[in-house]
Amino acid sequence: MFAVTASVLRRGALRYRDSQCTMATIVSGNKTAQQVKDGLKKDVTEMKNQFPGFRPGLVVLQVGDRDDSNLYISMKLKAAAEIGINANHIRLPETATEDEVLRSIAAVNENPAVHGLIVQLPLDSVNTINTEKVTNAVAPEKDVDGLTSINAGKLSRGDLGDCFIPCTPNGCMELISQTGVSVMGTNAVVIGRSKIVGAPMYDLLLWNHATVTTCHSKTPDLAEQVGRADILVVGAGRAEMVKGEWVKEGAVVIDCGINHIPDSSKASGKRVVGDVHYPSAKERAGYITPVPGGVGPMTVAMLMKNTVESAKRFLQTYTPGKWNINYTKKKPQEPQPSDADISCLCQSKPIGQLAKEVGLFSEEVEPYGRSRAKIRLDALKRMEKQPNGKYVVVTGITSTPLGEGKRTTALGLAQALGAHLNINTFACMQEPSPGSCFDARGIALGGGYSQIIPLEEVSFQSSGQNERISAASKVVMDTIKAHAHYETKLSEKALFDLLVPLRRGQRSFSPAQLNRIMKLGIEKSDPLTFTETEIRRFVRLDIDPDTATDPGSLDNEIMAILSLSSSVEEMQQRLAKIVVATNKYGDAVTTEDLDVSGPLAMLLKDALKPVLMQTVEGTPVFLHTSPLADIAQGSPSILADKLALKMVGSEGFVVTECGPGADIGLEKFFNIKCHYSDLRPDVVVMVASIRTLKVLGGGPPIQAGLPLPNEYSQENLKQLERGCCHLKRQVEIAQAFGLPVIVAVNKFSSDTDAELELVCGQARQAGAFEAVQCTNWSDGGAGALALAGAVQRAAQLPGQFRVLYDPQIPAVDKLRTVAQKMYGAKDIELSPKAKQKLALHTKQGYGNLPVCIAKTQLSLSTDPMLNFILPVADIKANAGAGFLCCVTEPMYTEMDDPMWPCFHGNNLYSDSK
Repeated sequence: MFAVTASVLRRGALRYRDSQCTMATIVSGNKTAQQVKDGLKKDVTEMKNQFPGFRPGLVVLQVGDRDDSNLYISMKLKAAAEIGINANHIRLPETATEDEVLRSIAAVNENPAVHGLIVQLPLDSVNTINTEKVTNAVAPEKDVDGLTSINAGKLSRGDLGDCFIPCTPNGCMELISQTGVSVMGTNAVVIGRSKIVGAPMYDLLLWNHATVTTCHSKTPDLAEQVGRADILVVGAGRAEMVKGEWVKEGAVVIDCGINHIPDSSKASGKRVVGDVHYPSAKERAGYITPVPGGVGPMTVAMLMKNTVESAKRFLQTYTPGKWNINYTKKKPQEPQPSDADISCLCQSKPIGQLAKEVGLFSEEVEPYGRSRAKIRLDALKRMEKQPNGKYVVVTGITSTPLGEGKRTTALGLAQALGAHLNINTFACMQEPSPGSCFDARGIALGGGYSQIIPLEEVSFQSSGQNERISAASKVVMDTIKAHAHYETKLSEKALFDLLVPLRRGQRSFSPAQLNRIMKLGIEKSDPLTFTETEIRRFVRLDIDPDTATDPGSLDNEIMAILSLSSSVEEMQQRLAKIVVATNKYGDAVTTEDLDVSGPLAMLLKDALKPVLMQTVEGTPVFLHTSPLADIAQGSPSILADKLALKMVGSEGFVVTECGPGADIGLEKFFNIKCHYSDLRPDVVVMVASIRTLKVLGGGPPIQAGLPLPNEYSQENLKQLERGCCHLKRQVEIAQAFGLPVIVAVNKFSSDTDAELELVCGQARQAGAFEAVQCTNWSDGGAGALALAGAVQRAAQLPGQFRVLYDPQIPAVDKLRTVAQKMYGAKDIELSPKAKQKLALHTKQGYGNLPVCIAKTQLSLSTDPMLNFILPVADIKANAGAGFLCCVTEPMYTEMDDPMWPCFHGNNLYSDSK
């Protein structure tokens, strides 16, 4: 018999037993569990103080609606709320399949805000579900129930500090510790061999240095085995199986059983008992747990303890707002290999790994090969309450056929911020335009050690959006032709039967048709009630063939819609507004009138997903939309920018691009893209190069793809200074939007120090926040560190962003404002056709849209003379995209000679294998 003095009395013991006492000390699970929860509550408070906004997260996943499961879950949720754990209950219906359960588990596994996942057993589904497979699908680091094979294996090996211990055995050990009895050296008997209680209990006692025997209902000498036990743990699931006379005097008895036996004295007709006959056992035991009120409360308490412990482990590697991402900084080679060779030498990480590193869930990622993935828009919905990061837009001076290195610099900046300064950073780029990959600027997106890899995938393997746009455009054009044809061939009743076909004995209008009926002022929705007049008005579009759109314009507008839509719903609304023609009465005919907006949305839904890729150094990049939309804002999609801004967090950066020239590319970015996105940039980066400035300063003619004249490799400060007048004007234009402007000079090997100092000085004189040199083409992110530092400093300035005009003013005034403030024009001059079209579009309700001026980008005007008048030849209503496209004259200039392709001397197929 154990002789236990009062000093041995522990927190959970209600009273102690001395050598003369014949009654066992009752070890209260309720009191011990409350003490455990009080301690956990303090731990959670400390976590929240150390990491503001952080809370341990717990999810309970249930299948079905069993009453007993609901009771257990309510107890867990109540305990979690008491401690300060953010607990959520996911209930799947009883019709849930195994795949649905596994998908739900996978989503919770990947959620960094959840640190514990409980799968409530049994899984009450009408479908067959493999419980072992489901429990093992829980990530071991979130398996706070301790039921996965990995945690069980670690426990059996004695790795107690690197696993989660099942809650009931863990609670039993806590109760044993309350008695003051040392486990070391004792004889312990465990009755029961379940994976939840018996087996892990054996392991726990063994690794706490007890001599352990496992028994069960089939053990022949059970009473004899029990009689030798200093510590007895019973979890056999049989009511009062262990008799009091079996128990060794002074033993510690832990009863895990919960059973119901008949009892006529109870209102329910039954009472709860354990696996041990309590009245007789307490006469011999030294310590005993009651049922109820013993092990049960401890199970929930240990579950909370495991959850808090999981959160503590998470915080050991957690930095608020920081990705756990691995970058691959590259050591440049001398001489520098070609873009294709660099891409082949730089192995990209699996796209699934990159997606996980930047906080995306697997269900949000649709792999598109090994190195690309489309991102589902669910990710943006999940992150909608997260703060945005800093927004940096990169533009360039007026571009020449040589290019100024805008994309290379943008990617280098993203690499400098991400890989070198360890700041969450995303780059957002447009996909290369079809057929432009072999021009003089090279085949890479970016260049040198600041490019997107793998080169062959980003440049030559389409993500499918252009093909879908072409298909959507063809559907519209074919529908226009079909309407025009059958309106002359069929009667109005026959047309009505085609448009509203009989299905299962009934006719009904589509949503698009109902909208058309409403626009026509017909207050009916039942096709059977339509009169002949109403049928005629409904079926006759009366399209004026001279006003029908063309496929090229339609492609451009659809691409612009993809670029300017923030959701699938907004895309559907925009697609329905596309004006495809004007009818004979001057009214706009839209895709909704054609009843084709629904099919268009189906075709383009997949194209609305941004494509995730990476740079040479492992910085994440979103690619979305292509230069088909250059006639609009010429920049990546709003969706790509919005998603990236949420993903980087409040301290991160998103580097996006716009078209070249502050007068054209930046103006459209601000007045069109920012107007619809409600995003406000923080910094403007303007890229320039010495050779481009020499061209703009009156240097000899150049031909893309052919060797540069020798003059461009020789120092010529006077010519360069003339070109800097253009740079200064571009800086002044960019400053009109109220943002700090940083000039990034893309350095080439032929540039001299004097030339570089001249350009940087001229930029600062023009009011640039900073002017820095960049060598990211040859040095990767390291070559843009000065630029990254300037961007960081500029982003701290208070924002004073402003747009150029109020969209509600008359369209003529908007045009005049852009022409005068951006291009330096004296005024505008509308052709008779433009005046007629503007009056028509104003009447149709499109006068309050922003204006998009389509003009040559080769100068700040359409005329080399100053004090010029900007001629506007035509105005088109891109109502779906949301702007009036104003075409100047001349819009394009024909090249005297074709462009020489860049692929000669490159064995691209061999290099890419």
